[in-house]
Amino acid sequence: MKQLSSLLLLAFIAGAAQAAFYSPSDGVVELTPSNFDKLVTNDDSVWIVEFFAPWCGHCQSLVPEYIKLAKALKGVVKVGSVNADEHNSLGGQFNVRGFPTIKIFGANKRSPTDFNGQRTAKAIAEAALAEVKKKVQAALGGGGSSSNGGSSSSDDDVIELTEDNFDKLVLNSDDIWLVEFFAPWCGHCKNLAPEWAKAAKELKGKVKLGALDATAHQSKAAEYNVRGYPTIKFFAANSKRASDAQEYDGGRTASDIISWASDKHVANVPAPELIEIINESTFDTACEGKPLCVVSVLPHILDCDAKCRNKFLDTLRTLGEKYKQKQWGWGWTEGAQQLALEESLEVGGFGYPAMAVVNFKKMKFSVLKGSFSKDGINEFLRDISFGRGHTAPVRGAKKPAIVSVDPWDGKDGELPAEEDIDLSDIDLDDNGKDEL
Repeated sequence: MKQLSSLLLLAFIAGAAQAAFYSPSDGVVELTPSNFDKLVTNDDSVWIVEFFAPWCGHCQSLVPEYIKLAKALKGVVKVGSVNADEHNSLGGQFNVRGFPTIKIFGANKRSPTDFNGQRTAKAIAEAALAEVKKKVQAALGGGGSSSNGGSSSSDDDVIELTEDNFDKLVLNSDDIWLVEFFAPWCGHCKNLAPEWAKAAKELKGKVKLGALDATAHQSKAAEYNVRGYPTIKFFAANSKRASDAQEYDGGRTASDIISWASDKHVANVPAPELIEIINESTFDTACEGKPLCVVSVLPHILDCDAKCRNKFLDTLRTLGEKYKQKQWGWGWTEGAQQLALEESLEVGGFGYPAMAVVNFKKMKFSVLKGSFSKDGINEFLRDISFGRGHTAPVRGAKKPAIVSVDPWDGKDGELPAEEDIDLSDIDLDDNGKDEL
């Protein structure tokens, strides 16, 4: 009887741990492979679904905002969550590559849209309500405010620009933009409209697509020297003035636009930060939520001075730039500082420098066996990116313990000061002999 009680208690604890993120009173529906289609796919309601992992710090930080969101949208939009760490089949079905991932399931439940805005209840609610508005307009047989056939018309993924909002939205933006200047009567603009909308949907979260009616906002069109329709301009992130705009020189099909814009997106993605792992927080920043994490263990500063270490770091930054589109995390530590990390990834025992690439979602890693050089690491990472190479399970199947250490000060190492020995009390003329 006592054994049965213990088993029931363990089952209760396991269930409680699983549901620790949200309680029934929070209004967040727990979704699993067994109920997802019934509740979400086959339901007429708009759904917001968070794909999370229990160990994810950003997911834990989102909890209060997500609960606030669920209560605010009660009766308007349904809010659910998927433990994608446990139900990885659902995460794979919807191409979830990091945590948390938030998707909005609107009219087309088989093709949800990614939410890439601020992780606040207000921002997520606004995106959800926009999807509701879009669904209502489609049901009524109408699109957006424009009925002229230009690209600013029916698809909310294409952002309607005006003289009032152009500078605020496009200039000094962290996003990159493609903007179409069109005229309602222009036949080529009408032909472009469905292609532009399709490209906007595919590029969502990477490149923003906007459209401005150049006949209604002539001063803005003149500012950008628009002389024909459609005219398409490219704005890199943080463009500040009209002279920063570049001419779009690609084709006018959705695939042409997507290909051209994707190349610009890759070119504008910032290189990942190479983070020194000095405590748990820096380790999480470097690796948590990333598809893969590249961990390097460099020699002790007394074995490899500042010039030597900076050479290694420069090599890692160069390769981080080369593989930046992969959105991997990059971290480094000094040999023997994070022993639990080294042991879990089986590096360091055969000398430094060493490198391992780890997938903390799958708890698998691969170790660099070749030279720790630009060419050697590049060959290793290229094989990793193509899914080649030997992998092994992370020891203990959990994130290793990270200890707090002082960050490197950028200087050469110094040997500990030798202690002076006072010989004044020692009689060096003692002729006494020790006998066995």
